Amino acid sequence: LPMEIKVLQVGPIGTNCYLLCDEAAKLCAVIDPGGDAVRVESAVSASGCQPCAILLTHGHYDHTGAVKDLEAVWPDVPVYLNHRDVYPDDPQAQQLFPLLPGKVQDYDEGDSLSVGGLTVTVLATPGHSEGSVTLRCGDVLFCGDTLFAGSCGRTDFLGGGMHKMLASLKRLGELEGDLTVCPGHMETSTLDRERQSNPYLQQAMRQRF
Repeated sequence: LPMEIKVLQVGPIGTNCYLLCDEAAKLCAVIDPGGDAVRVESAVSASGCQPCAILLTHGHYDHTGAVKDLEAVWPDVPVYLNHRDVYPDDPQAQQLFPLLPGKVQDYDEGDSLSVGGLTVTVLATPGHSEGSVTLRCGDVLFCGDTLFAGSCGRTDFLGGGMHKMLASLKRLGELEGDLTVCPGHMETSTLDRERQSNPYLQQAMRQRF
C-alpha cells in the first residue's frame, strides 16, 4: 500500500499528531491534532496531500486542541470522535473534553473509513476515557493514550478505569502479527516489543475477562 505516516509533536505536552497519507491518491487523514494548528496545516501542505478527515482517538483537549482552527481552514473536512467522549451538558467535564465546533461525526467499534485507497478500522479501547478508540490501518495501530511504549494511559480521568484499560490492552495484545504501535505520546514501538517488555500489557494478557 502506498501508505506514508508523518508525525509531529504538538501542543503543550507534545502530543503525537499523525498524518496518514495515501501517496497515490494524494489524500491524508490528520490524527489527533492536539495543538499548533499552523504547524499541522503546513505539514499537510508540505505532504502534497489533501486532508479528507480529522480522526480523534479520544476527546481530551491535548488531542483535539487544533480542531477548531483547522476546521476554519478546512470547513469541508469531517471530524470523527466517539460519542462517549462528548459531554454536551457538563461544563466541568468540558474542561478536559472541550466541545468541538461544527458537525462532529460519531464512530465506534467496527466502523471503517477510507483515506483514498487506505482503510481505517475503529476498535473501541476504553480505559483512558470511555470513548477512547484505536485506529487500525494495515499493520499500524494508532493507539491514542491506550498503549504506550513500555506503559499505558492514565485511568484516573473521567470515564477511565483500570479494569477497562486492562481489557483493552489484552485486546490489542491478542491481535495477530507484529503491528506498529503509534501512541499518543512518546516514541513508536511494535506489538512484539510491547508483548515482551510492557508490564501493563503483560498483566492484561494474563487476565481473564
